[in-house]
Amino acid sequence: MPKKIIVFGAGYAGIEAALTLQKKKKKSDDLEITLIDRNSYHTLLTELHEVAGNRISEDGVIIPLRDIFKYTDVKLIKDEITGVDFNTNTVTAKSGEYHYDYLIIAAGSEPNYYNIHGLKENGFPLWSYDDSIRIREHIKECFVKASQESNPEIKRSLLTFVVGGGGFTGVEVIGEIAQWVKSLCREYDISHKYIRLVLVEALDKILNNLQNKSINKAVSYLTIKLGVEILTGSAISKVSADSIEINDKLVIPTNTLIWTAGVKASDISGKIDIDKAKGFRLKVNEFTQTQYKNVYAAGDISAFISEGHTLPALVEAAIQTGNAAAKNILADIRGKEKQELKPKLHGVMVSVGSFFAVTDIMGYQFNRLLSIAIKYLVNIHYLFGIGGFELVIRYIKHEFLFKQQEKFLIEKHYSMLTPTFWIVPIRLFLGYAWLKEGYQKILDGWLTTPMLAGTVDANSSASVTEAGEKVFRIISDHTPFWYAWIAQNFVIPNALVFQILIVLAEVGLGLAFISGTLNFIAGLAALALNVNFLLSTGLLESTWWMIPAEICMLAGAGRAFGVDYYLIPYLMRQWRYVVRNRRIKLWLFD
Repeated sequence: MPKKIIVFGAGYAGIEAALTLQKKKKKSDDLEITLIDRNSYHTLLTELHEVAGNRISEDGVIIPLRDIFKYTDVKLIKDEITGVDFNTNTVTAKSGEYHYDYLIIAAGSEPNYYNIHGLKENGFPLWSYDDSIRIREHIKECFVKASQESNPEIKRSLLTFVVGGGGFTGVEVIGEIAQWVKSLCREYDISHKYIRLVLVEALDKILNNLQNKSINKAVSYLTIKLGVEILTGSAISKVSADSIEINDKLVIPTNTLIWTAGVKASDISGKIDIDKAKGFRLKVNEFTQTQYKNVYAAGDISAFISEGHTLPALVEAAIQTGNAAAKNILADIRGKEKQELKPKLHGVMVSVGSFFAVTDIMGYQFNRLLSIAIKYLVNIHYLFGIGGFELVIRYIKHEFLFKQQEKFLIEKHYSMLTPTFWIVPIRLFLGYAWLKEGYQKILDGWLTTPMLAGTVDANSSASVTEAGEKVFRIISDHTPFWYAWIAQNFVIPNALVFQILIVLAEVGLGLAFISGTLNFIAGLAALALNVNFLLSTGLLESTWWMIPAEICMLAGAGRAFGVDYYLIPYLMRQWRYVVRNRRIKLWLFD
């Protein structure tokens, strides 16, 4: 009988645990891996603010589980777990019961309302896919109502947006809203003087986990650039449908309070008999085991102690605990020693709208542009790990091409989508030009006779005839010294080898462009070859056009009437199959 492993929860920890089990398992382990979640998708919780602030569409923050676990043996079940019987090793759910030999509880967390009067009934949490859509649509509705409202006080109340909690999520969502309301004011013909944006934090500063330098940068951008009021040392004490109360005295009229100020372990933790820590998180040991040796907990629901402190509810912590739980289960099945988890949290990145971010990574702070780049790269790294190139391309499209907020000048131009079939004539002519170049060199004897030589005389051309033999000189008066040194010491002594490589490259590029095969790579290679020619003898006037044409090839030119239409999706699927199964499957279809 196979060992049954159930992973409960498809958040960051659950996804990592299930993928690690799939990747690390051996045939001899004889495992049956099941992932159970009440949703059929994985939510990118760190990007919910982008939906709430209408930067990207809602489908940009969810990934179907079937896409993540394609080409794996992981069984996916959509069900809502209601309890666990640790005596019979049974998980109970709304649709039935599931037996396990090992269980990983990765049910995540949920908003903590701290018993604040009226908060749960009147506030807008931002902790799920549905929450982000609800906030976005509510903000739109506020502008619709305000555009029809003649009473200035009511209009101002409708257009006062308060975010409770000055942590990462709170700062990110107020930044998105601040950027979005500018275009909403123009769309609904509303003066910006009615807009009020407030960030409320009970502590004495926002982004309390960052260093002061990063905090000051964020505060300056929020207040000066975006016009956000920041109220620190201010605890929300009461919430109604049309106002909030701070510190039991200050009242702010508003129809919108977005709550991001705290989380606690998922509600299921109170229904299962496992020792609890603060915030109802499940106590675990250094191996992420609970008091039951075959039950592990990972992610936000897990109270893992590292260096005397509980790991914070961060994506990096969730991934590392999920990974450790999976590896230690495999170690237990194989009768090997389990490995203690030693977390390494590298830092955090906080974006404030599309054009500002701060980072605190391993004690280092980076400038604005680099921080934005790091934020994107971290997301790309994660998505590549769970879904390969497909998810990365999907993410890039949402962030850069399908952005829903008002686009600035450069964005308006690079995000305009043009059907690639318009590039086909350029692609075919470019392929013909490269093929002609290669064929001519074959006729000139490049495959049989060494003819690369040194310096080009100021009064001569690159191709000259000496003593009845044709010589092609590759060093001219504008050639950089380092390139000339390489040419003299490596290229010219091995002229025939380099000539053959150049001919093969030119012919290969010609065939690649004509057939539409791997045109992005071919475009880069062609650009590199032209740069090589430029450094040596310079480009002829008749070939300068090839450079902009090759840049056009980077737009996926081979996808229209070309082999890439079939080849690129196949290679992406093959990559994921190899990563998941460590072998190639030649016939691989969707």
